[in-house]
Amino acid sequence: MIALGLILLLAGFLLGIPILWTIGIVLLVVGAVLALLGGIGRPVGGRAHYY
Repeated sequence: MIALGLILLLAGFLLGIPILWTIGIVLLVVGAVLALLGGIGRPVGGRAHYY
C-alpha cells in the first residue's frame, strides 16, 4: 500500500493530476499506520502484519 501510494504521488505530480496526488497521500498515510501497528505487534482487522 505504501508503494502504491508513492507511485500515485509521483504520477500525480508528474502528470499534474491533483486527484492522484490526493489518493497517493491517503494511501501512504494508511499504509504507514498499518505498518506501524503491525510492527509493534498490535493486530488490525485480525492480521498482525500487512505486506
